[in-house]
This record gives sequence, structure tokens and C-alpha cells, in this order.
Amino acid sequence: MSSFAANPTDDVAIATIRTLAVDTVGKANSGHPGAPMGMAPVAHILFSRILNANPKNSKWFNRDRFVLSNGHACALQYVLLHLLGYKLSLDDLKAFRQLDSKTPGHPEAGHTDGIEVTTGPLGQGFANGVGLAIAQAHLAATYNKDNFDLINNYTYVFTGDGCLMEGVASEAASLAGHLQLGNLVVIYDDNHISIDGDTAVAFTENVEQRFLAYGWQVLHVDNGDTDLPAIYDSIIEARKDKTKPTIIRLRTTIGYGSKQQGTHGVHGSPLKADDIEALKTKFGFAPDKKFNVPQETYDLYSEFGKRGAALESEWNTLLDSYAQKYPKEHAELTRRISGKLPEGWEKSLPVYKTTDAAQASRKLSEIVLTAITPVLPDLIGGSADLTGSNLTKVKSSVDFQPPSTGLGTYAGTYIRYGVREHAMGAIANGLHAYGGIIPFVATFLNFVSYASGAVRLSALSGHQVIWVATHDSIGLGEDGPTHQPVETAIALRATPNLAFWRPADGNETSAAYYVALKSTKTPSVLSLSRQNLPNLEGSTIEKAVRGGYVLHDEEKEDLTIVSSGSEVSIAVEAASKLKEQGIKTRIVSLPCWLTFDQQSEEYKLSVLRSGAPILSLEALSTAGWQKYSHEQFGLAAWGASGPYQKVYEKFGITGSNIAVVGKKVVDFYKQKGGEVVSPLVKAIHL
Repeated sequence: MSSFAANPTDDVAIATIRTLAVDTVGKANSGHPGAPMGMAPVAHILFSRILNANPKNSKWFNRDRFVLSNGHACALQYVLLHLLGYKLSLDDLKAFRQLDSKTPGHPEAGHTDGIEVTTGPLGQGFANGVGLAIAQAHLAATYNKDNFDLINNYTYVFTGDGCLMEGVASEAASLAGHLQLGNLVVIYDDNHISIDGDTAVAFTENVEQRFLAYGWQVLHVDNGDTDLPAIYDSIIEARKDKTKPTIIRLRTTIGYGSKQQGTHGVHGSPLKADDIEALKTKFGFAPDKKFNVPQETYDLYSEFGKRGAALESEWNTLLDSYAQKYPKEHAELTRRISGKLPEGWEKSLPVYKTTDAAQASRKLSEIVLTAITPVLPDLIGGSADLTGSNLTKVKSSVDFQPPSTGLGTYAGTYIRYGVREHAMGAIANGLHAYGGIIPFVATFLNFVSYASGAVRLSALSGHQVIWVATHDSIGLGEDGPTHQPVETAIALRATPNLAFWRPADGNETSAAYYVALKSTKTPSVLSLSRQNLPNLEGSTIEKAVRGGYVLHDEEKEDLTIVSSGSEVSIAVEAASKLKEQGIKTRIVSLPCWLTFDQQSEEYKLSVLRSGAPILSLEALSTAGWQKYSHEQFGLAAWGASGPYQKVYEKFGITGSNIAVVGKKVVDFYKQKGGEVVSPLVKAIHL
């Protein structure tokens, strides 16, 4: 027998959600009304009866997390945020999809109060939800004590057919089942409609059987349009199984109540005026009244805020008691929640001298992680099945695994993502969105491309995700052009708010980690070599944290070579050979374009100054280097298979050949005559 307690205003509230969503999309003349209309009942039940959150403090740490994986249905989320008392007015709904509004075309974290993660690209939100669930499981296992169940929230995800077709969601679902995330509840809007029409044209698999195979608990509600007790009972039942994530297949009618209900015509286009009027009449609303919210609906949803405020107050009292009994854990947890790093953590960063042995920057990265992990419990990292190549697991770390497997614990800080790069990136976004965690993830640089959708959303959302991207050039050698990234760097460098670091030695690697860990709203990709790199004279952490600096200076130089990563030492060798010919050559190391571009105009022009031609050198595509150099040397096409020294020779990236190229550049500009102005002058003034 159902434990659902009906409220006389339930039907009115559901009708309010439907009509308000229709008006919101209609006013903008753009958007997706169908899913909000179909999912209004489950949204109402979840928020009015089950979900714990406080609209007056949307960042209360132990709140339940809600993710609208299908960001196309964002009108539903905006309507709910308004009705529940978040900082979203009716005027905000009327400004849906308008420039600089609080209600953009898809949900954006940090832009609209109450939005947990940025969604829209299908499947991303599903994987974000897995990350949120992992974060809760980890922090609960780390800080909860007997009688102090401090961190016990659930993550609820609304998803749809489109999301479940996406590979990123499949990857994430597979991992979630393995990890036995019993705190994750996914509600699948099974309305059989996508943009192309009925899903019969492309999506006929048995979703329930797929998720059973993943190790999920699978429940279903056959009438999601009106059977409120069944909806309520399914969510309550989902929460009971602590050893499996749950997906609830909820059969709904897209556009429920409209003339086009059940068709793809109501999926992505506003309803026509006569349809809106008929819909409102059907639900007992004035057909000519727009954005109509009955007071009884506001009154009903005000109970959500009261419940949330009371729960937060109880939690704060529990946290105060926790502080008395566990002061050390309390101090650490509250520091992590605040987003502050431990005092003096940077003193753990390794510092190198030129006499220190040459090492691959992937190994230098491992040395940094080994040094900082003991003082930074915030770090939770993992690799996409390349742990031994990425060198991301430090000896002291324990795997994040279900205790029942005997492979680790939920308190563990190392995640085995398996061969799931895209889900790994999207899960990391969820880990950071939860709070108290700085996630790092790892794969070959070439395969960051597999996860570009998640990387893009990291940058858009301001998620501090650190990518340890090893095997970063033709220097990986024998694996050949399928694995040698040529175009990846410029794609990442072109991404706004993404720091792409390509360190040249030990001090630059430490600097990359320093800036990445201080950049709380910027993701970073650390592009790391397979081959050994010497520690360079003139390299320091203090210089490198500026993103670019003069490694070797000369007065009245004839040439400047600007480079990054493994090619900086080749540039140094070339400069030595040019010196023998009487050509004075400055060397500039530019490990991170974004960070360098953030420096003062005066500083940038002192590094890449006017007066002599500037030649860029990198064993990647030359695209983008035109901003910093007059001439570029790099790869015009794909790499090649073979020992890395031979591959470098094949493409002319050797000290001897770069010296020849450098002399040609000097001779050309001398013949050309006139003042050589730094390319940055134009860029700065633009």
C-alpha cells in the first residue's frame, strides 16, 4: 500500500508548472515545452515531498543535488526554482533565453541560483550526477562518525532518451554501477520522442535490461502523467537500496495536455496561441492570463523552503557538536567546504637545480603529486586505464572502491575510471561542483580529445579540474601518429578559460601545479612528456608561474626563440650553436598562453619585445603561435612511428636544424630592414 499522502493542491501545482513552462517558452518564442509538461508530476513530487534543500541558502553543503541532465527542458527547472523561492522572479521567467538574463537557453551553474551544473549537451548532466554521487560517498566515508551522519545527501538526475543515447552517459552509468553508488537516483523520462521523431527510428534497445546489466536497481512507473502515488513510492523505494544506483523508467506523455501531446512537434518548439489557450482551459486556468501562479501553489511550495531551512539549522547544530568531539576533522572539512587551501601547502612543491637528473615531465608530475598529496586531502584523482603510463597513483593512496569489493574504500582518493575518458571528464566536473574536492584526471594528451565535450563545459562552468595529459607530442615515439597529438594543443589553447600548460622542466612542472591549484574557477590541462627533459638554467617556479618568461637573455639580440615543453631545451641548444656564429639569441619559455596573457602589458612586452625577429618552436601544429612570433617552426602534418629521437630528426626539430632555421630568419629580417615590432603590440592594442 502506498505511503503517499495526497494534498488537495497537488493537481493545481502540477498544472501551474505546465502552464508556466508553456508561457516561459512562448514568451521567448524559443525553447522546449514538451518535456517540462510531461515531467511536471515527478518534478512536483520530488520537490514537494522528498528533496532536501534550502532556497535561502542554495549552497548549504548537505543539500540534495538535483541535475537536469536534459538541459533542453530547462524551462522546467527555472519554473521550479521560482516556485520554490530561489532568487528567480516571474520577470526572470519572462526574460527566458534573452541576453544576460538569469534564465539562459540551458542551465548554467554560477549564473542562476540553484543550478548545480551546466547542462545542455546531452549526457553531460548524467555523468555530472555520477560525480556528485562519488563526492558524497567519499566525503561521507572520510568525515562521518558514529552519531554524526554529517554528509548523507542524495543526487537526483532527470534524464531522457537523448541523454541515454549518448556514449558519455553509458560510460558514466557503467562506472556508477561498478561503484555501487546507492545515493544516486536517476529518473528517466521515457516519452519515446527525440528531435527526429519517435525513438522507434533509432533507439529501440531495452533500457531497463541495459541498466540491470550495469548493476543498477531498475524500477518503473507506467503512468507518469497522473499516478502520483506510484511516482512517490518509486523514489522512496530507490533510496532504500544502499548498494546500487537506481534508474526509474517513468513513462510520460511529452507535451501532456496540449493538442500535440505525444508527438515530436511539441519537443522543441513553442505551442501555438490557440493550443496554449486550450491547455489552460483544460487545467482550469484563465486562457488569456499569462504567467499565472495561484497563491495556493506558492503556499504549497513555501513548505519546501521551511523544511529546508529547518534541516539546515539542524545540520549546523550537528556540525557544531562535531567540532567539539572531532576538532581536527571539523577544521579540515570546513576548510575544504570554504574552498581554501591548507596554509603553506606550496612549500611542498619540488624545486630543481640544473644538476638534477633529466626526467620526463610525466615523472616530474608524479613527484609533485607524491609531495603535495599528504598536505592536500582535497585532491581526488584517477586515470582512464593508464595509471602506469600517466604516473598518477602515489604510493600512499588508496583506491576509491566499494568496500564490498575488497579493492579499496569510499574514503580512498584514487579513482579507476577504466577506458572512459569522456565520462571521466564529466564526472570530474560533478566532483568539483559538489565542493570540497579538487579533482585531477589523467590520460594521454591525444585522448583528451575524446573528452572535449566535458573539457569545454569545465571551462564554461569554471570547474577546477586538472588534466594530467601525458605523452604530449611526437616525443612519444613508436606509437605513431594515431597517438601523437598535433592539433590537440591549439584546440585546448583556443578554449576560453582553459589553462593549457606545457612545462619544460621540473620547476615549470611545479609552477603548473601551483597555478592550477590556485585557479579555483579555471580548469587546467598539464601537457607532459614521455621523454626525459633536462632541468634548465634560468628556470624557476617564481618565473614560470607567470606563464611565460625570459629563460636566457641577451642585450641587443639578433633573434628570440620562444618555445614550450620538450622543445625549450632544443631551443637552448640551437641558441648555443647560433652564438658560435655570432648570432645573439634570447630564449623565452612560454608554458601557458592563458596565464601569460593575463600578465600586465608591460611585462608581456618585456618578454616578447620588439627589436629582433621572434621564432616559435614546438613539435605540434604551429597554429596560434602567430600571436607571439614572426615566424613559426613545427609540424605541418601528422607525426610518424619510430624512436622519438629519429622522429624529431625527421621533422627537423633538432638543435642543429633550428640553428639553421634561426640564421635564415635573422638574415631575412636584416635584408628586409626597418624596425621589427613584437607581434604582441598589435594583439595588445586590439
